[in-house]
Amino acid sequence: MFAGSRQIQVSDDARGLSFPVLILYPTGTPSAPTPFGPYPFDVSPEAPVAEGRFPLVVVSHGSGGSPFVYRTITTHLARNGDVVAHLEHPGNSRNDNSLEGTYENLVRRPRHVRLTMDAVSRDARVGAHVQADNVAILGHSMGGYTALAVAGGVPWTRDRERVEVVPDPRVRALVLMAPGTAFFFPPDSLREVTVPVLMLTAEHDPVTPRWQAELLLERVPDRSQVIWREIENAGHFAFLSPFPPPMRNPGFLPSTDPEGFDREKLHERLPGEILDFLDRTLKP
Repeated sequence: MFAGSRQIQVSDDARGLSFPVLILYPTGTPSAPTPFGPYPFDVSPEAPVAEGRFPLVVVSHGSGGSPFVYRTITTHLARNGDVVAHLEHPGNSRNDNSLEGTYENLVRRPRHVRLTMDAVSRDARVGAHVQADNVAILGHSMGGYTALAVAGGVPWTRDRERVEVVPDPRVRALVLMAPGTAFFFPPDSLREVTVPVLMLTAEHDPVTPRWQAELLLERVPDRSQVIWREIENAGHFAFLSPFPPPMRNPGFLPSTDPEGFDREKLHERLPGEILDFLDRTLKP
């Protein structure tokens, strides 16, 4: 199996805007390196979708980040029987980060995920092949906040103002990578998060340190639903796919790792670990 690709625009009529989504999906058409900006994906653009219906995985990137920086994970998922949607959060991406740190961003991010789920399920090429009520969210950093909010978490601001978000019952699993959980500080804020969770954290992470993972374990109603693995010597950005050589330099923080850490080696096994978890939870 190979990975096909398709790009769509998702409308947010309530806000009067739209945002781009890259969809990857299983196909029998051989793939080839295809650039999306500076990032090469091994995909077959607009190829026919393989026969069958597949779980949907929605990717929520970190604050000020890009949806394309998880390609080693997402192409592996698509080649192995998942439809994957990479959305770019308007107002909190590398192209427009004007909403960073705002209440509005906390409200909008979960909405973007739900709109993406709707749009992919209705898409003319891919929609008929999607199990619309069998969805996982893969979230990194602020994407972890987003995933928990869509799965039933009740977030609060630092000023103790409840964030009004809408949970979605279509979510059946979460993959959280260095998740930002500090918005869920009240003891009952994650009591409705009952889906299986794979949580991957980094030993040397000043952005979302260990206590944020421990907070999640304390707040969910059933700890046995959470698989937690801390990656030795990793930093916050280890979960991003290795960057193309021209982008790797000490001045570009997302491309850097703690001394002695091998990001390429991590990404040789990380996609398989995530796939195994999703196969157990979405494809019983």
